[in-house]
Amino acid sequence: MLEAAKQLLIPSKRSDVPPFIVMDVMAAAAAIEAKGGRVIHMEVGQPFHPAPTAARAAAQAALAHGRIGYTEALGIPSLRARIAGHYKDTHGLELDPARVVVTTGSSGGFILAFLSLFEAGDRVALANPGYPPYRHILSALGCEPVLIETSAETRWALTGKALIAAHRKTPLKGLLIASPANPTGTMMDADHLSQLSAVAEAEGIRVISDEIYHGLDYAFAAETAANISERALVINSFSKYFCMTGWRVGWMVVPDSMVRAVERLQQNLAISVPTLAQVAAEAAFDGRDEMETVKHGYEENRRILTAGLPKIGLKKFLPVDGAFYLYADVSTFSNDSLAFAKRMLNEAGVAATPGIDFDPVNGHNFLRFCYAGSAAEMHEAVERIGGWLKQA
Repeated sequence: MLEAAKQLLIPSKRSDVPPFIVMDVMAAAAAIEAKGGRVIHMEVGQPFHPAPTAARAAAQAALAHGRIGYTEALGIPSLRARIAGHYKDTHGLELDPARVVVTTGSSGGFILAFLSLFEAGDRVALANPGYPPYRHILSALGCEPVLIETSAETRWALTGKALIAAHRKTPLKGLLIASPANPTGTMMDADHLSQLSAVAEAEGIRVISDEIYHGLDYAFAAETAANISERALVINSFSKYFCMTGWRVGWMVVPDSMVRAVERLQQNLAISVPTLAQVAAEAAFDGRDEMETVKHGYEENRRILTAGLPKIGLKKFLPVDGAFYLYADVSTFSNDSLAFAKRMLNEAGVAATPGIDFDPVNGHNFLRFCYAGSAAEMHEAVERIGGWLKQA
């Protein structure tokens, strides 16, 4: 009887996914701060700035009004229309608001996308390195993430040739792409995105485009997959460009034929996205000028790091096209990025994320630095890391 009772406390196999290491780094940094230490946070992809003034004012007004109830499962209609209008303003795309689904951050969008598009056992291609929860969520849902190596020769982006090679080996059901990408910050131009999408669709491979860092593009303007194919499923969020990480609100653009399936899943999994966050998100579009000023700050931070890190010995990093990440090769100093990151946090007071979080193959040679903080912090980080490396 005791043995039977113990079995009741064993987690399921599908819950046995790796940790999201960046959150562990964040917790370790918080422990240092709790003891009075000061840490420069470059680990979590979280803007230093608050949500747009208009978004916060709208939320305060909604709270003052009183009752905050459920919304429609697909989201507040006026917010969905505003998101559709954003595609017209930004990409010249006439988008039917009926194809827009409001989600609980991009994370909720990935769950809805994977559940609505794939069966258990389906294989889904991902670029390596890439955002860890892609593969962790797929695994938890019973799908198989298929990591395809990228390299400097392809600007760290997937190619149609690499996709076909993986597909011929064992058939793929899906492809998840991201531009700008996390952790690399690299981007695909419109031609590359179009060619990759066309190759996938010709093989019957469903395309999901993670566009959470759209708006944060420096090398050239980001293109949306929604402008390339009505069959692509797009995921975006208010977290990054609009500085609304903790509000947990994002959106999807889904093919017409998928709307009802996604709606049914949303009804059962979440009922609806938190109303207050949706109200704030709709008003966030009125804060574009404010957010562009924030973006210019990221550009300055990008300049500080790309100029400063080579001077202290971190001379190799990937193209810093967009988002707010710099993915640096630390192999000159260590081939154990986890240990290197721990030492840098404890000895230099700078928190960054080890590459093994994003790349189980070569990530031991890399660190991801998030430059979404202040310019003063970026200067101090370079100074601290430089002094530490001299002593190491």
